[in-house]
Parts: sequence; structure tokens; C-alpha cells
Amino acid sequence: MTQDFYSIQEVANNLVLSQKTIRRYVASGELESVKIGGSYRIPCAAIAVFINNQKTTRQVNHDLFGRPIAETEVKQRRFADVVNWADISSYWNSVKQSEMTLVDLFCGAGGLSKGLEMAGLQGICGLDFFKEAGMTYKRNFNHPFVYGDITLQENKDKFYQTVKEQLSGRKLNIVAGGFPCQGFSMAGNRIVDDPRNSLYKEMLEIVKTLQPDWVICENVKGLRTMLGGKVEQKIIEDYKAIGYNMNVTTLCAANYYTPQKRERVIFIGNRIGLTNFHPKPILTPKEYVTMGQAIGDLINHPSEPEFNHVPTKHSAEMQRRIMECPEGESLYKGYSDAWKKSPWNEASCTIKENHGGVNVHPKLPRVLTAREMARLQSFPDDFIFEGNKSKQLIQIGNAVPCLLGKAIGLAIRYGNNDLNA
Repeated sequence: MTQDFYSIQEVANNLVLSQKTIRRYVASGELESVKIGGSYRIPCAAIAVFINNQKTTRQVNHDLFGRPIAETEVKQRRFADVVNWADISSYWNSVKQSEMTLVDLFCGAGGLSKGLEMAGLQGICGLDFFKEAGMTYKRNFNHPFVYGDITLQENKDKFYQTVKEQLSGRKLNIVAGGFPCQGFSMAGNRIVDDPRNSLYKEMLEIVKTLQPDWVICENVKGLRTMLGGKVEQKIIEDYKAIGYNMNVTTLCAANYYTPQKRERVIFIGNRIGLTNFHPKPILTPKEYVTMGQAIGDLINHPSEPEFNHVPTKHSAEMQRRIMECPEGESLYKGYSDAWKKSPWNEASCTIKENHGGVNVHPKLPRVLTAREMARLQSFPDDFIFEGNKSKQLIQIGNAVPCLLGKAIGLAIRYGNNDLNA
């Protein structure tokens, strides 16, 4: 007897799609379904229509309230960035100290803080709830670090009090932060009620409370396409509602002397009527600092825990596989940037954290050490990471490259007419 109805799991298995994807097609109405006994079932005839319908290859998108977005609306959402480029190249090697102050929310180990200080800005306070990152931050900066969940009022009060004491009557010029973006993710056809999304709202509230002149928001490049660009639009509109005009674009760290092709989306806004500038690229791809230039001197460097340079010991079989892996390819099929061996004579691929199993050394039969990863993130050698090796790798992989932070800081100073002071 021919089966008349199929379960969502059966359809997913036969079409080699996830159940979540099938549920999205059901929710959008592209895949006909009926509800039988509390569960959705797919008629056999509906599957034939679905398979032969060309529109099934498009993505089903929804807005921030779970409402389906028409395909034409999603396509029309993308537009050219409105970017004001600041040529910071003449200031790069002769940075003068600024009186401008900053706080760094969700600062982690302090990659962005370090970069902004390299641009001559004055750090006032860092904030995060990652214990080991806080230990690293306190070791490497002269200003305070507030540890704890910022959604708790007691921690928020402590942060505000610390900032007030550090400013000692001065103006707070910049609030910077890389809020988690996972809270904007989807489940089926609805926005996840994700508590991590509250951290985005907390940053918005902190900016509204502290009223800095400038705001810097940084995040992963993928945020720009989340929900067809609606997440990016929401961020811009939310900040406009509290008085900040925003400009946004994607920056590649390698354009600013970082030996890594890491891309981050950078929002820059101000409430004082000035132009928002992003740093104009300094280097062309042919001029990028290469992996070999960045870590070549560490090839024969002995293991040194105090320097965060402890090579991983692999089995003989793993060492053989690593050495046989061609440059530019991954050790495992199915991965793109995981277990990847970046070419020695090019800037590295994106540095990530995955318990040490993400980036393979191009010349040695092992993965990169924490110090080598830190070099590719443009941390100076005197920046020491606390915690065990696994925690160090997480801190480094999650960090904003310091030199990208420096470029952003110089662009802020350019827009604030502060570079020639």
C-alpha cells in the first residue's frame, strides 16, 4: 500500500535536509502540510510539487518578530554601504596621546582595548564575565576591570561607579563593545527567546545612560546577512532612537598590518553631529604581512609557558598527516577554516578557538601555539594570557585584532578632529 503521508523527519531524511529546514518550508507555506493528532504530516502529492517547484531553493527568511519576509524584500534590503573613509596612514607610526576616554564592554582579554590604546586613546574600564579573560585584562592594563554578569543590577552599579571614579569629572568619549549576536538566531520560523540577546540590550542601555560622544560596535561579518539584513537595520534604528547616527561597513584586519584575513563588521556612531569615519585600508593584498613574517622566528623557540608558547604534542600518525596536508587546505574534509594550514607566504586565514584544533602550522607537524595565534591577532609579545592553554586559546580566538582596533581608534580621532592636537 502506498504511503499517503510522511512525517517531517521522513521528508528531511529523504531530501537530505535538516528537520529545521523542513519546518521552515512548512511555516512559510511552500511545503503543504496537514495536522494529524497534534503533529504535522506532509501529503505525498505535496512532496512532488515541492521538489519540482524552483522556488524551494531559496532561503525562507523572517523578520525580528517571526513574520515571513517576501523574497523581493530581502533582495531589496542590500545596498551599498555609506562609508566615509579616513586616511590614517600618515598617523600610523607617530601616534600622539589623546585626552579622549573609552570603556570596553564584553572586552574579553582586551584586543580592542589594546588597539584603541595603541591609537592614543585612554582606557577607563573593561567589562566581561569570562573569568580567565578578566585575569588577562587586569594583568595587561593599568585601568580597572569589572567582572560579572552585567544584567545583574549590582554589577551594573559597580561598573557605573568605577567609570565615574576613573573619569574624575572628565567626559566619557567612547563606549566600545562586541555584544554576542547569537541571540538574534532563528528557531523554526520564530526569533529565539535567547537570554544572550539581553546583552545587546544592556549595551544599548549603558550607552543611553553614559551618553558618550561616540559608539563602536563590532561583530562577526555574518551579522550583516542575518534575517536578510534586518538585524543590521535594527541596530542602526535602535541607536538612532537614542540619538546616535550610525555608519557601518566590513573591515579586513589584514589591511592594517595584521597578518590575518579576519573580517569584522564595524558600526561607528556619534551623537554630536560629526561625520562617522572608518579607517581607509593602508595595505593592498599584495602588501599584506604574511604568516611567515609574523611567526617565522618562533620555529626554533623552545617551549616557554610564561610566554604562552607551548607546542601541542601529537601522535606520529597525526604529525604525518599534518605534514602531508597541502598549504591552503584543511586536514579534514568538510571543513573550510577548521584545521586549516594557511599558506606560509600569505596572511593567515581567520584565527578561531576550537581547543587548539583550528590552525595548523605550515612548516611544523603541529597546530599553532597560543603565542603564535596571538602574533596572528597582532598582540604584542609582552601581552601575556592567563589561565590554562585551552582558556588562552579561547581568549585569543575571540579577540579583536589589536591593529584593527588601532585603525578604528585613529578613525574615531580623525572624525573628532583630535589627531593634530
